[in-house]
Amino acid sequence: MAVLARWCVRHRLVVVLLWLLALGATAAAAATAGSAYSNDYEVPGTESDRATRLLASAFPDQGGDSDTVVWHTGPEGSVRSAAVEQTMTDTLDEIAELPGVASVTSPYDEGGADRISDDDRTAYATVTFRASLDSLDPADARAVVETAKAAETADAGGDLELALGGGAIGLTESKSAKTAEVVGLAVAAVVLFLAFGSLAASLLPLATAVVSVGTAYAGIVLLGHVMTVADFAPMLGTLIGLGVGIDYALFIVTRHRKGLKQGLPVGLAAERAVATTGRAVVFAGATVCIALLGMLILRLSFLNGVAIAASLTVLLTVAASVTLLPALLSFIGPRALSRRERRGLAERGPEPEVPTGLAARWSAFVERHPKLLGAVAVVVIALLALPTLSLRLGTSDQGNNPASATTRQAYDLLADGFGPGVNGPLTLVTKVGGAQDRLALTGLDETLRTTPGVASVSPVTYADGGGAAFLTVVPDSSPQSKATSDLVDRLRGDVLPRAETGTSLDVHVGGVTAGYDDFAEIIVGKLPLFVGVVIGLGCVLLLLAFRSVGIPLKAAVMNVAAVTAAFGVVVAVFQWGWGSELMGLGRGGPIEPFLPVIMVSVLFGLSMDYQVFLVSRMYEEWLETGDNRVAVRVGLAETSRVINSAAVIMISVFLAFVLSGDRVIAMFGIALAAAVALDAFVLRTLLVPALMHMLGGANWWLPRRLDRWLPRISIEVPESRTRAKIPALREPSAADAQQQEELKSV
Repeated sequence: MAVLARWCVRHRLVVVLLWLLALGATAAAAATAGSAYSNDYEVPGTESDRATRLLASAFPDQGGDSDTVVWHTGPEGSVRSAAVEQTMTDTLDEIAELPGVASVTSPYDEGGADRISDDDRTAYATVTFRASLDSLDPADARAVVETAKAAETADAGGDLELALGGGAIGLTESKSAKTAEVVGLAVAAVVLFLAFGSLAASLLPLATAVVSVGTAYAGIVLLGHVMTVADFAPMLGTLIGLGVGIDYALFIVTRHRKGLKQGLPVGLAAERAVATTGRAVVFAGATVCIALLGMLILRLSFLNGVAIAASLTVLLTVAASVTLLPALLSFIGPRALSRRERRGLAERGPEPEVPTGLAARWSAFVERHPKLLGAVAVVVIALLALPTLSLRLGTSDQGNNPASATTRQAYDLLADGFGPGVNGPLTLVTKVGGAQDRLALTGLDETLRTTPGVASVSPVTYADGGGAAFLTVVPDSSPQSKATSDLVDRLRGDVLPRAETGTSLDVHVGGVTAGYDDFAEIIVGKLPLFVGVVIGLGCVLLLLAFRSVGIPLKAAVMNVAAVTAAFGVVVAVFQWGWGSELMGLGRGGPIEPFLPVIMVSVLFGLSMDYQVFLVSRMYEEWLETGDNRVAVRVGLAETSRVINSAAVIMISVFLAFVLSGDRVIAMFGIALAAAVALDAFVLRTLLVPALMHMLGGANWWLPRRLDRWLPRISIEVPESRTRAKIPALREPSAADAQQQEELKSV
């Protein structure tokens, strides 16, 4: 690491130009290629997947995305009035002429009466696009929105309210991380300036994070052309990358500043920072990547893209931290210190840094009251984790969007006028063998109408040639309701098997709710294996690094505690709806099935970061003194301030992404912010040191046989042994001496 840092310092201009070239090249390539994201939740082999494939092959005209235009009149109006009908008919005719639209089904057409509510105040039309949602151009959807919204300003003889809903329409609603990024970076800049007292030093972590995350963002766009990548993956990568990137740079800059205060030349201080703390950064980044790539064992294409995209971002932030950052540090020279610090160093020379103030007092307080503080921490975590017991995975649909969104307004208008189930009908599709099958389908139509939970059933539609058929079932509950999931189970387990008896029918249940239920079932079934692999690999890394059985086991328990408590916060806000509308996140609803896996990966990786930085300093002191109480007290006192500063930055960045306008990203932001807050302020600076004080020397116990078998690795070389262990940390050169003179003159 020291050799790498020395090269970057000596060739600082080359390093900066290479990073800027990488950023510019990937950004240009991404802009040229465009995005190709795909939210494909289908799991091959599930019943909903078979229904989707059969429907697409037998009814190719059903392949385009279908959306709705909903209009509603005031108490004195009617959608059947001549003025409203004329206005909306003209509008729908214009929409039908748009290049991306395949067809429009109007309630004013023959047989369209069922698209008008019983009170004649609400009606809707179905707009079918030529392309499926995955390949649809958002510009085509925007054209439909603009054309439809023009009807509101037309003279319709009354107060006409119009809204649009559906997957394609959702693409037009603003979902941008730009505001979140600006807010997060601004708060991070303030925290860094308060921590360093130097504008130049506070800007370097931001610059490093922006360059690495920008390169990763463009890389994720390109990645979408070679594999399935969800549309939220770039924002998720940005969220994680900014958080860990700024934090990693913060740790290295802090160690660099410490070296300058000890009187080291700028180049040598940068080398030592990378050779010591840089090693911990690489190790921490590796744990995050391992946790993220653990999603690959689930073998779900949707999650594979997310895992690789997020891992790419973390990898680039680590690379920038140990290459670009030391180059930038050499550029700013002694200005990494504040003016007061430079003046004091020039006047009094290097002075030993002794932990003082709140950090030292807190460390001593934890040492005196480990049992009491440990109990308090356990109670706090347990209370926050309680909501996790009611976690329900399911369909979070456009009914959970903010009230100001046109998709939410359309959802509510349809639910009020036609019942909640019209927003998420189920599709039953099957191959048809002959007259016996047709007769059975006729009977099934009648059976479904009397099935509890069913509001209405469409007539059976046969494919050309009669080899397949489908019918649409509208539940009497919303798509995200547990009652709808129960209806799916009832159809699959009871109603359809009885209808298929004595026939060749094999009826598959598809639709939004069925697809999400199948996806959730697969995820839940594989979750124990996934969690076990991620925790196991993390424990192995910590075992090798700290040569202790207790440290990895405590880390595993702490990480599970942080993840569980973070889930509790997510359930309270997004499922129970506590404050979600006030924050512009829409109303409460179930949690997306893929969220637990991604959150476990990210949260476990981030939790390991603070464990590494805290315990590595304790381990260093343990190796020097052999006194557990001193090791824990000194390690906590010296790292708590920087860990708390890093946590405040991460929390600010993550919470800022609530402003992104994307419900999924907001979930990640709040979950990560809650986990980091608990991890930094409750677990790592309270519960972990309390337990380590109570366990004493047992913290560092390792069976002798295992000690002989394990390879020896070092996360962070103790400073007292750096000259002996790292040849690269050589005596100051003539250039270093010149930088020292510069320091005195600044």
